Amino acid sequence: LYLISGTLLTIMVFVVVSYLKYINFTFYIDDKNNEFIVNEGIFSKTKTTIQLNKIQQVNINQSFIQKIIGVFSVDVDTAGSQKKEGNIRAISHELALSLKASLLDRIEVVAQVADESEITETQTAPFINISFLSLVKIGITSNYLKSFSLLLLFFITIFDNFHKFTGKDIIEGEQIDSYVNQDFALNLLFIAIGILISVVIIINLVRIIFTYFNFTILKQNDSLLLTYGLLNTKNTILKPEKVQITTISRNYFQKKMNVLELKIRQASSGIANEKNSIVDIPGCNELERDEILKLLYAVIPEKGLMLKPNFRKLVFALFLTIGLPLMGFYAFRTINPELFSTVDYYVPAYILLVGTVQFFKFKNNRLFVNDNFIIKQSGVWDIHLDIIEPMKVQAITTSQLFWHKSPDIGSLVLHTAGGDIGFQLGNFTKVKENVNLWLYKIEKSDSNWM
Repeated sequence: LYLISGTLLTIMVFVVVSYLKYINFTFYIDDKNNEFIVNEGIFSKTKTTIQLNKIQQVNINQSFIQKIIGVFSVDVDTAGSQKKEGNIRAISHELALSLKASLLDRIEVVAQVADESEITETQTAPFINISFLSLVKIGITSNYLKSFSLLLLFFITIFDNFHKFTGKDIIEGEQIDSYVNQDFALNLLFIAIGILISVVIIINLVRIIFTYFNFTILKQNDSLLLTYGLLNTKNTILKPEKVQITTISRNYFQKKMNVLELKIRQASSGIANEKNSIVDIPGCNELERDEILKLLYAVIPEKGLMLKPNFRKLVFALFLTIGLPLMGFYAFRTINPELFSTVDYYVPAYILLVGTVQFFKFKNNRLFVNDNFIIKQSGVWDIHLDIIEPMKVQAITTSQLFWHKSPDIGSLVLHTAGGDIGFQLGNFTKVKENVNLWLYKIEKSDSNWM
């Protein structure tokens, strides 16, 4: 009786609280003051006022549960705090599209979501439609480390929970030794590695397809409308003047398959919200990339004057990743010479692997500068090109250690509302010349990119 009474009482409390939240939650657009206003709260009333011209992004999302119910959510971000300033849940799709169009300078939204999952167009054909084959290519050629980390974390959690509940290990070493000989163990190891690689590729492929299925980009009034997702549908508008950094990523396999990835960073509210401000466009080919860049920047950004880091950067990186670890290891082993005696056989392979990685990292580290763009190149396997317009730089930091004055080298950090871009140990004279030019362009520009 107590259990039933307590359960009913709890349900009634939740119902009353939810109803009070519902009737006290209102939102509207103040056309006179060009403001979006959200009122909420039961006992403590909260009124949030957002200037329309300060809105960076408006997203229309639909989770799996919302698909079942037939409603959508709208998130409004102005890059003014660590969270979304306006979050409206459970409204109809028509109201969500109307609200979004009104918030983003009354842009006419032409995309319609039919049957809660499929994209159709009204009078406007898709600007770009990422094919299923392109998603497959991206899924099997990218994010290996992320997928492997998720898989490793999953198995570690399973093994740990199994040991806590049963007090035993899933795999007993003594049982393996009694049933498996050395040759079979070696073959089993290669089979396990093959299975692991296959599972990682499959996990990454499934994640890419579920996240970016039916990725459609519509062009409307010089803006981009992106809609994608299999279970969770996302719908967002990109305005070129709001874009801070555009990153183009591609590795060797993707180059052969003619696919690449675009990451577009908009103004964020700090590190905690930086991830949410990134819009991914996977599976573009070179022609689609050029069309998107033309829409974002009016021209295709080109590499200009090349600045490359001094060789001291490579030497210092080799010391940190090879010299220092080996010195520490052998210093520790002098206490017990027999400890980790077999590691000596793997030291040459470690030096070769890490040295190769650091060499290509140094080789691909470049900064390209022309009149209209700053392009930072980096990466080892995946080569990244970060594109910035000088007028969107918010602050510039230059630094030079006293022992770097003689070789005339120094470091540079470009601070933007979408993140920071750094370049270390370049020619300091050329860096300062470009910094002066960028500061002049920043002061001269009257672009309303915020």
